[in-house]
Amino acid sequence: MTLSLTPPPTATPLHWVQVCALRDILPGLGVCALIDGQQVALFHVAGQVYAVGNRDPFTGANVISRGLTGSYSRGGQTRLKVASPLLKNAFDLETGESLDDAGTSLPTYPVRVEGGEVWIGSAV
Repeated sequence: MTLSLTPPPTATPLHWVQVCALRDILPGLGVCALIDGQQVALFHVAGQVYAVGNRDPFTGANVISRGLTGSYSRGGQTRLKVASPLLKNAFDLETGESLDDAGTSLPTYPVRVEGGEVWIGSAV
């Protein structure tokens, strides 16, 4: 028996961009930031910060940061969502998945909060 070891795929290093102070994002609401030419919607919900693309894939409008946040249940778990302010299509805040169309999603971005500052990771 021959065993060959394959090294794990190399993860793309992230470029971290300081976006704003955590206090700049009111709990339950969103803000928009321009990061590397991309509009990113940031939400401070239930003590966590989430970052998703700001462009609504159903309308093409950059409005997700103005969406309404809430929760829903999936598999017995309570999850957080944001609904677009235009057609009310909802997206999971953690995964970006559309709750209305399984083939549609928002891009998501890694977030970290250090010293009260919000940082977004992007692959550059």
